[in-house]
This record gives sequence, C-alpha cells and structure tokens, in this order.
Amino acid sequence: MGVVITDDANQVLLVEEIPYDYHKIRSRGMIEETQELHKDFGSATVHEYNFEGTSIACCKAEVYENIHVSSDFMEPRVMMLFMEQGDITTTLGGISDNFRFSTQEHNLMFSPEQLETVGVKKQRDILFLGMSFTPARFLELAENNGRVLDQLANNVAGNKSVTLADKYNPRITPRMRMAMEEVRQCKFQGGLKKLFLQSKAMELLALQCEQMEVAQSSGTPLRNKITPQDVEKLYYARDLVLQHIQEPLSLEELSRKAGLNEFKLKSGFKAIFDNTVFGYLNDHRLELARKLILGGDLPMALIAEQAGYSSPQHFSTAFRKKFGVSPGKVRG
Repeated sequence: MGVVITDDANQVLLVEEIPYDYHKIRSRGMIEETQELHKDFGSATVHEYNFEGTSIACCKAEVYENIHVSSDFMEPRVMMLFMEQGDITTTLGGISDNFRFSTQEHNLMFSPEQLETVGVKKQRDILFLGMSFTPARFLELAENNGRVLDQLANNVAGNKSVTLADKYNPRITPRMRMAMEEVRQCKFQGGLKKLFLQSKAMELLALQCEQMEVAQSSGTPLRNKITPQDVEKLYYARDLVLQHIQEPLSLEELSRKAGLNEFKLKSGFKAIFDNTVFGYLNDHRLELARKLILGGDLPMALIAEQAGYSSPQHFSTAFRKKFGVSPGKVRG
C-alpha cells in the first residue's frame, strides 16, 4: 500500500510505502497501534484498533498548507467516516470525484476500486473517527438486519460501489457523538476493551442505518434538492458563522456576504446542516466549550467568553440544557 502527498502545485511532499498486513484486521485478538506524523506540511496522530474484520481509527490532525493525499489499497473495505471537525474532499473510485465531508457529517462507502484521493485545505483541529469492515465481516453484520443494510449488502456482495447516502452527507446525531466519545475515552483493557469497541462499532453502524430508515419511511429526504452553486454558498455561509463565533453576523449580513437571499439561506442551511443558522452556532459554541473543559484547567468564565457567551450564567444554562449536566460536573 502506498501513500503520496502533493501540494497545490503538484510537487511531491511525501512518498511512503506502508507494508500491508493482511492479517492485522482479521486478528482474533485486538491489535492496538498509535502512529504519529510530523512534517513541514502538517502533523497527525492516529490511534488504531484492529480485530475480527473490524478497524477503528481515531485521528487528530492539522494541515499548514493545502495538500492532496493519494493512497491505494490492497483490498476493498466498507468504510464509515464520522467527521467531527474539519473539511475534506475525497475522490473514491466508482462513487464520486468530489465527495465533501464537513464538520459533524458522516457517511458509509464501499468501492471495489483500490485508489482514493483526499484534498485537505489548510486548517487546524481536524478530528475524525474512521471505521472499516472487511466485506466478509460487513456481510455477517448485515444479514437479516433491516432494509438499509440489505440494500448495502447486496452491492457489497456484488462488488459494486455504494454509499449510505448519496449527494449529501447526513448529520452526526447526538447519540452518534456519545458513542464516538465513548470510543475515545474507553478505559477497558484486554479482551474487555475489544468487546466494548466491537459493540460501539456495531452501535454506530446501527445508528447510521436507523437514521436512513427513518428518512426513507417518512418520505423526507435527508437533504432537499439544492443546486451545486448554492451548496458552495451555504458552506461558505457556514464558514462565516464559525469565523464570527464571538460576534455573530445577522441573517441579513450573512445572506449578503454569502450571496444568497434570506429564504435560501435559512431553508438551505436547514437542509444541508440539519439545523438553523443560530442553532448551528449554538451547538458549535457548546461543543467548543466542552472540549475546552475536558482539555485543560481554563477558568469557566474564560471558557464562556471564548465560546461567545455574554456571561458565565448564560453559558451554564445553555450547557446544562444541551448536555443535561452543569459545566462543573463535566470537568469533575
């Protein structure tokens, strides 16, 4: 398996041959590894678990310039990507040549082709959880387990490309976020750790399929039909929302800067990000605050300020409403 990383001028920044271990993902016991990369163009830390046809990878990264990553695989995998924070564009053979993942989006993909490219713009604090199953393991899990899994399994068994959702990625739900956090914070050891992570992998797969089944049964598409040009403008609006976290733009200002009228902004934002503009902003503020609480010893008043709240009391009320506990209890 090889990885090639280039810049916008197509200059090669890194070429690396990674020995392919066919047996690692099929190990009866769990193989746990941590890999770190520190280069001039960026850095990354990947913590990986492999066992019984399943692979789970927790990745943190930052990129100092725009890069393009090409990799080839020795065998196809059913891949699940949960983009907790960040923005990437992937090209996967037989699926899409411009498949964009942004913050709080997920999808499941399978392609029999062995080449994948990923474009990553200059950005900090990339955080995602990736999971993959061997086709044989996925077919075991899918057997007689619902309409959505049957549809996916038929394609995997036929060695045909398929995604859980096409055109737009579904939003990561609160239950998915909880399961992902439990993977990252897992305290079990040995065989119990494998058992726990195995249960979380199946839970996340079930949650993905449940979200799709609910959308299909209700007749409500996960995303409304929006032109590609307006999609780009809505992503730009989303970026503006996040850039002005402490002094939010009004809907009028945001519409003008993004080049959309207010109706298109509000309806399109809801369709793509499954939230209102200010609901999305509030969720992002509280997720940022939660990470700051877990990541250090900053005073609560400073965390509230950095998250854009006018007072610690306002912050505490909003935090409790979203997470069900006070900020102090999260820090413990």
